[in-house]
Amino acid sequence: MTNRADSPYAEDWLKVARRDWRRVHVLLNDGDPDGAGFFLQQAMEKYLKAFLLMYGWKLKKVHTLQSLLDEATAFAPHVAALRPVCERVSGFYIGDRYPSIGAEEL
Repeated sequence: MTNRADSPYAEDWLKVARRDWRRVHVLLNDGDPDGAGFFLQQAMEKYLKAFLLMYGWKLKKVHTLQSLLDEATAFAPHVAALRPVCERVSGFYIGDRYPSIGAEEL
């Protein structure tokens, strides 16, 4: 049996998360903070999923950082301290995707 920390599936999520993280920096350098906020949420979602998969979590279709963080605290209670960051970053995702909520209001 393969060590869960070496799961190729988790590595796949990490690979995509790193790509999204690089996009955050590209968009910030290009003067697009709304786009950067969107990819920040995407990167954090994928990093959390990779973290969970390393602990044997069964992949679920869930996109909210707070829900993923709730599940992560079962394995590592100290990550609960990330809740304020997850809540703020989730707002950037919503602000970029829905015209009635401008990111500048966040």
